[in-house]
Amino acid sequence: MKMQTTVTVVGMKSSKGTMDNGQAFDSTKAYVLTDLDSRKGNAKGQGAAEVNLGDSTEFDKFKHLPFPFQANADVEIVIAGSSTRMLFTNLKPVATAKA
Repeated sequence: MKMQTTVTVVGMKSSKGTMDNGQAFDSTKAYVLTDLDSRKGNAKGQGAAEVNLGDSTEFDKFKHLPFPFQANADVEIVIAGSSTRMLFTNLKPVATAKA
């Protein structure tokens, strides 16, 4: 299932290198505000969910922006076995009004 949504990006981190066993890693993670499940009455507000944006070059597209910022996100919900995941396939900052 594919959809679009507006998210608040509160942080972002890139990682690239090689582990001790020789395996390479290269990723950018974004932290987006996500509502807590308040249906049971024991949670309220928001938390920051970690989402994978791709490789470390994705960070360069956003590092000049002031955080937090609003963005339009293309999201795909996929299932593998009994696990469901949200994949962020595109993130585009919403233009801010100039002073």
